[in-house]
Amino acid sequence: MKKYSVIVFDLGNVLIPFDYSVMIKKFNELKQGLGDKFADYYKSNYEIHRNFERGDIPEKVFIDKMLQVLENKIDSVTFCSLFSKIFKANEDVVSLLPQLKEKYKLVLLSNTNSIHREYGWKSYPFLKYFDKLILSYEVHSVKPEEKIYRAVEEYTKLPPGDHFFIDDILEYVDGAKNAGWDAVQFSGCEKLISDMKKRNII
Repeated sequence: MKKYSVIVFDLGNVLIPFDYSVMIKKFNELKQGLGDKFADYYKSNYEIHRNFERGDIPEKVFIDKMLQVLENKIDSVTFCSLFSKIFKANEDVVSLLPQLKEKYKLVLLSNTNSIHREYGWKSYPFLKYFDKLILSYEVHSVKPEEKIYRAVEEYTKLPPGDHFFIDDILEYVDGAKNAGWDAVQFSGCEKLISDMKKRNII
């Protein structure tokens, strides 16, 4: 049975589920239909989101563009707050971290952005269990690009096969497998525990 050295967790919808409808509702309260307009724009211009996550768009440029879409009804700090109040911790998964920390190096690998980090999840206590946060906007690469998985290996100094990865998006799981890692798609805590037990991780 393969022995792993590193457990790599995705963040969004694994450790912290998110719901953009909370934000859209708040924007609709500013002006009828404004949140729906924002959602349509964001979906139709997804490359802006992706490029911001990759660190290719400065935070101020991104915020200014979003405020234009919102007809400048709010200031930048209010936008950042509402844009980020979409998360809540998945306590069942979080509860696995202390046990895993005893035996493995833990790494967080997330497609995220500077606003969500600062205003959304920076203060979550479970982050203390991670030896390293590899964040897309800091390494200028997003899953499933090979570069972001290699950024983890640059930190761990370990071969690909020593890494076990958990992500809710199959495309990102496949990206990890293509990089030589073992990986599973997250669909719930019970399934994750089963996947880990099959590998003698827990």
